[in-house]
Amino acid sequence: MARVFGTDGVRGIANVDLTPELAFRLGRAGAYVLSGDGDALKPFVVGRDTRLSGTMLEAALVAGITSIGRDTLSVGIVPTPAIPRILDSIGAAGGVMISASHNPIEDNGIKFFGPDGFKLDDATEREIERTLLRDDELPRATHDRVGIAKTSHGLVDRYFATLIDGGGDLTGLTVVVDAAFGAAYLVAPRALARLGARVVPLNAEDDGARINVACGSTNLGPLRERVRELAAADPQAHVVGVAFDGDADRALFVDEGGAALSGDHVLLALALEKKRHGKLAHDTLVATVMSNVGLERALQREGIALIRTSVGDRYVLEAMRAGGFTLGGEQSGHVIDFERNTTGDGPMTAVSLLSLMLRKRTTLRDLTAGMHVYPQILVNVRTTRKEVIEDETVRAAIARASDRLGREGRILVRASGTEPLVRVMIEGDDRASIERLAAEVAETVERAAR
Repeated sequence: MARVFGTDGVRGIANVDLTPELAFRLGRAGAYVLSGDGDALKPFVVGRDTRLSGTMLEAALVAGITSIGRDTLSVGIVPTPAIPRILDSIGAAGGVMISASHNPIEDNGIKFFGPDGFKLDDATEREIERTLLRDDELPRATHDRVGIAKTSHGLVDRYFATLIDGGGDLTGLTVVVDAAFGAAYLVAPRALARLGARVVPLNAEDDGARINVACGSTNLGPLRERVRELAAADPQAHVVGVAFDGDADRALFVDEGGAALSGDHVLLALALEKKRHGKLAHDTLVATVMSNVGLERALQREGIALIRTSVGDRYVLEAMRAGGFTLGGEQSGHVIDFERNTTGDGPMTAVSLLSLMLRKRTTLRDLTAGMHVYPQILVNVRTTRKEVIEDETVRAAIARASDRLGREGRILVRASGTEPLVRVMIEGDDRASIERLAAEVAETVERAAR
């Protein structure tokens, strides 16, 4: 059967690919599979980001879950990482987040969490997909067995409390917070302010019509400009910036000079600190094939091993759990720290990194200075024909580029798991050279796709 789940749940254009009908069936199948022999009185927690289609899909999803006799507890607009925290605090049967993360506003998605707070593994997702095909066999609760849909917006305070407990004193720091008009618009600025920082909100409104539009972690331009403006207005101020994506499971940063910092910078800083305190399991960090070679070399100097996985936080998570590792993430800003949460947690990453910076009495620039970024070019080719990467002409173009790069660089061509894109990434010492190579390979992909 065709796969319904991608690398991060089910995604598509809301009301076209991801319809209310599909959301209803996913609610039924997901709740049925995750219920197992568990306590039938435990509810399923449902959250969403600010997207306009969120309430439509939530209504359908909740109807599906309650139709098989399970209760739901809708917690409103919350960051994705709040879901596992709430699950743990109330002992829920499972959780669902309605969000398409960093995707455009027309998209939406559905992510399931098991009762242990982790995203589902491949085997469980496949079981849900098989269950979708036999919807007629699933229970249809009647009488007093019909599930009850309840709301409890105050439960986000449980997550807020973990942010405060995990942070240090941020007094004297000015933080520009770009919430991308998404799920972190309220909780992230409030948490940083509670810890003592002066918070300057940017795109921090509940506006699903503008979620991820030229802002947030997918476009650091406005954040970089605002940090520079504030620093120029008060040279004595310590000003930095943090940007989230639509569901706040990732965070990227801007240092005191307005320079953008990737997830690689953050992972290096956190890994070094954990190693110093004996909290980096097996002295190993898990990242993806997209992480810059500069991260790998910086870690080697400090005696830290790097394990690379396929792109997607689910693959990082799988490798971490399989190997008993405690820290991993992606260049795009996902950071998974098992000391803090079971999934990527943008607000917690911000709290952790900024608290570390002030505790060491340094700057964000100096804290991440060990990360030398080697030139890396990423070109996206929009196409629904993701199998084009196996085309003979494409494979030949990749081989030629690899030969020209030699041992001083690398090329990666992959189909996106969340968008209709083929991504061409080339890394090397000379930017002009890899830009030409990336353009040549991308053009070949475009021709083959046509």
